[in-house]
Amino acid sequence: MHKTSGAGYFKMGFLGLQHMFAMFGATILVPLLSGLSVQVTLISVGLGTLVFHFFTKSKIPAFLGSSFAFLVGMQLVTDPINGIFADTALTMQEKLAYATGGIMVSGLVYVIFAVIIKLVGVKRFMKFLPPVVTAPTVILIGIMLAPFAISQSSNNIFLAILTLAIIIAASSWGKGMVKIVPILLGIGVAYIAAVIMHNIGMTNPSGSAIIDFSSTEGAGIIGMPPFFLPRFNWLAIVVMIPFAIATVAEHTGDMIALSTITGEDFVNEPGLARSLLGDGLATSLAGLMGGPASTTYGENVGVVALTKIFNPRVVQLAAIYAIVLGFSPLFAAVIHSIPAAIIGGASFMLYGMIAAVGIRNLVEHRVDMSKSKNLIVIGAMLVTGLGLRFGPAISFNLAGANIPIDRLGLAIAVVLGVILNLILPNEQGEKL
Repeated sequence: MHKTSGAGYFKMGFLGLQHMFAMFGATILVPLLSGLSVQVTLISVGLGTLVFHFFTKSKIPAFLGSSFAFLVGMQLVTDPINGIFADTALTMQEKLAYATGGIMVSGLVYVIFAVIIKLVGVKRFMKFLPPVVTAPTVILIGIMLAPFAISQSSNNIFLAILTLAIIIAASSWGKGMVKIVPILLGIGVAYIAAVIMHNIGMTNPSGSAIIDFSSTEGAGIIGMPPFFLPRFNWLAIVVMIPFAIATVAEHTGDMIALSTITGEDFVNEPGLARSLLGDGLATSLAGLMGGPASTTYGENVGVVALTKIFNPRVVQLAAIYAIVLGFSPLFAAVIHSIPAAIIGGASFMLYGMIAAVGIRNLVEHRVDMSKSKNLIVIGAMLVTGLGLRFGPAISFNLAGANIPIDRLGLAIAVVLGVILNLILPNEQGEKL
């Protein structure tokens, strides 16, 4: 594996910052949308990443950020109208405690899969999740995230384009440090531009302020995050578990993607059992302290693909940064002030990288697209995932709670892909 251990601490420090900033857009958005604490989230993803690296022998350059898949589950638990506790007198904080309880138990689903892999062997397990299933999963993740990048960028097209242009220029024509920290440069320079634009009286096209510093007023430099313990309810747990199954497939796809990018075989060494165990325990740890579920992050896979920096120590540095900064209310407020358009501009590149890595997986694993079976599996997964996610809203009722099927598009696509791959005959008319 290509290492950067000979690089100076200064260079390593910037590389770690880049990974940390790459995950901010989505990771911070999850607590903002769910009602959880940004500080607790930073600490939980940092600790979770270190837990993951401990169980994977510090061999995989993966960062664990907060999961968007579980965000849907959290909304099903906490929503005041359609949530499972809609007709109760529970406060939002109590509902969040039950949601994080579901997250904590769901993390054990990863552990169960890890035990199964250990017992049956990774080769047999991968028959259920071969590249023809995991590659479309990675492609779907990138494409499903794409609208978020466009939506965020639309707040201020100039800032989004500026961010994207700097990232492209730095990664394509930059030399030395400039070439390996394009995302950090893009976000940093665009943020400075946003501050200047704000100070001279410019606004977003909608008339809103380019930067809102209100959250920084009165925020202390150091302060304890609002940790809280989970509560447990069987329905909240049942609602959460399907998302864990979907993220297991996402995790497997990310491991294959990172293997493809780095030229290593992380599925076999340190092994999928170890990586799933680390991811699952990180998710349970997050639920224990009142944070969102974690998952191997596509954004950071995109950073690895873009920069070709494969050193796990860089990601560990990013995790340490996140933990330390999680104890600063002021830092959390400053991060919250980064204009959405800047995050959108950076995400524009990263989300595209995720989808491109999925396509690369199909090519490098030589998935034969002339075989009707492979075409059916891939086509059915793409149409199901995208059709449910962006099509008409469809839902069903579970114990009085309204469960939106359109939010489960990725999970349903993965299950469908696994089933089709198992039952469809191959060229010789046999089944796997």
